[in-house]
Amino acid sequence: MGAALRLARAAGRRGEVPVGAVVVAGGRIAGRGRNRPIESSDPTAHAEILALRRAARQARNYRLSGATLYVTLEPCLMCLGAMVHARIGRLVYGAPDPKVGATAWLSGRRASGLNHRIEVKGGVRADECAALLKEFFRARR
Repeated sequence: MGAALRLARAAGRRGEVPVGAVVVAGGRIAGRGRNRPIESSDPTAHAEILALRRAARQARNYRLSGATLYVTLEPCLMCLGAMVHARIGRLVYGAPDPKVGATAWLSGRRASGLNHRIEVKGGVRADECAALLKEFFRARR
């Protein structure tokens, strides 16, 4: 999560919502991403998507079975969909996102139609992750 937090801080310095993500496979970081939708004029340039793309490129396979994705903010539905398609084994996130966080889709009846299950652990360094977001939005108001 420390590497994801460093990426989130870098995103914030560039005027992006401070979210960072890393994919860990085989005990090492296989992909990194920070939010870049404004910079890249791409609404899909979320930290998670960029980290997944880089990890898949490195693996030369879009399936990242058994990998863990660490992200500073609970992922949205788009990012969760990408994780399911990539066959991520585990998701670890920091701060919950009550507005667009979508991890509830991975449990219960909602997940019954999915062809892949992801282990989810939330709240890791949540205070630190949330503080980055609060500081960013306070400065913008």
